[in-house]
Amino acid sequence: MKIIKSLTIIVLAFSFASFARANNFEQAVQGLLENSNKKKAAAVEQLAKVDDPRSLPTLKAMLDAKLYYKKDDKSLVIITDLEEGATVHNLMSQSDESISDKRAVSKVRINNKLRRLLRSSIAVLELSSGDMAIRLESAKNLAKNPSADMRDVLIIALEKESSSKIAGFLSLSLGLIDLENEDPAVRRKAVDYLSGSVEPQAIGALKALTAKDKDGNYLEQDKELAAYAAKVFKRVDTKMQLFKTSENMLFGLSLGSVLLLAAIGLAITFGVMGVINMAHGEMIMLGAYTTFTVQQLMPELIGASLFVAIPVAFIVAAAVGVLMERLIIRHLYGRPLDTLLATFGVSLILQQAIRQIYGANSVSVISPPWISGLWEVNGALALTYNRIYILLFAMLVLGLLALLLKKTLVGLQMRAVTQNRPMANSMGIRAGWVDAMTFGLGSGIAGIAGVALSQIASVSPNLGQTYIVDSFMVVVFGGVGNIMGTFIGAMTLGVINKFLEPQVGAVIGKIIVLVFIILFIQWRPRGLFALKGRFVED
Repeated sequence: MKIIKSLTIIVLAFSFASFARANNFEQAVQGLLENSNKKKAAAVEQLAKVDDPRSLPTLKAMLDAKLYYKKDDKSLVIITDLEEGATVHNLMSQSDESISDKRAVSKVRINNKLRRLLRSSIAVLELSSGDMAIRLESAKNLAKNPSADMRDVLIIALEKESSSKIAGFLSLSLGLIDLENEDPAVRRKAVDYLSGSVEPQAIGALKALTAKDKDGNYLEQDKELAAYAAKVFKRVDTKMQLFKTSENMLFGLSLGSVLLLAAIGLAITFGVMGVINMAHGEMIMLGAYTTFTVQQLMPELIGASLFVAIPVAFIVAAAVGVLMERLIIRHLYGRPLDTLLATFGVSLILQQAIRQIYGANSVSVISPPWISGLWEVNGALALTYNRIYILLFAMLVLGLLALLLKKTLVGLQMRAVTQNRPMANSMGIRAGWVDAMTFGLGSGIAGIAGVALSQIASVSPNLGQTYIVDSFMVVVFGGVGNIMGTFIGAMTLGVINKFLEPQVGAVIGKIIVLVFIILFIQWRPRGLFALKGRFVED
């Protein structure tokens, strides 16, 4: 009864949306030092009403058995690991200090009744916080572990909550709690609470209500409630499918951005120059290993190392590409099968060179904190930050490449040599130099792709082989040498792959895509967007 009365007092205090200031923090915490659990409970009640930023950390530390007091001056400290010389946080002075003798402190001990009161008090403080992140985290925790003791607190918090996302978790908690009630009206209202959520807890509860036996009869004793829950679940399931479709679409675009980064360099070397570069995947691999090397040189600046790795990877891959063009490719123009065999040999050499330098095993590339994590829209839709950043990065690379080709002298010369080589030579354009720069540009972009792929895939000598076939498919499907076609082709194939994989599996999905491209090329041999170039006939 004492706990119920205490909880009522807390709820009433919460409902007025402001905390009493009569009892300050220092006075309230004195009761926590008492041996009597009743006095500790009274102190907890006071702390729940004191407008002080130290109240919440104190109650949390007390619940987690990390709250101690110093025997000499009775000041409260938070200790994570009680060891001599350990650093502790003094709640009174809000400073960190060390303890020389662990016998100088004593733990503030609690029982089960106090734990229940602490959980209620902490929930009240968190749900009334001005920080939306704190309120959201508290609402999520309550939804994971709903307790009937928190029902009144949840109702009041729901009435005052302005954020629809937080209100959704509060409604979910209320629904899960009220489903355990014996009153049919309360349980029906609980289903209404659950109807607005697509979180796994809500879906699981609705499925349990609508479960049927082998004869098709509801297992739930209240048949009317089960029938009502079935109608609600149908609406929720429709919403779930919509979110799932959106998630697949977004993941498909994310996969498309990966294919775009891998293929956009190939669109230049293969599409514009007519060179079947089987070593293109190894340019991607070089970019990924460059990222790893830069991180090794900047171990304390992982976040900054990624920005340094982008231009370095471009330069390394571009240099290797120019070297390939000058030593091998320039002797094989107009002989695509010969370039295929020659560049395949180069790819084997580059793979073996990487194995000799870095070893045959995968290396670990660390993702910066700002690119890690998950953006959780709701229980049915979530996206990883690294995929989002790669999608944006791919759009940036595509935009810069388009500007380079359309608005710069280098781009103008590349297009001139591609469309009419003899005329370009007669105008004083050094076609050999343009060939080398074009091949270097395509290889350099592949190196940049390696930087991005190092954040989502394991970096090994075989990294490039994973994407070379897909890259050729994207270029051929989009239109040989057409940058916009490469973009549309990559995004289309990415989305198609993402929708096919859950239905038929990854391997069968790729086979279906390959067959689709073969049939498509039979219909449109020059792809979605045809480009007139050096090796393309009118």
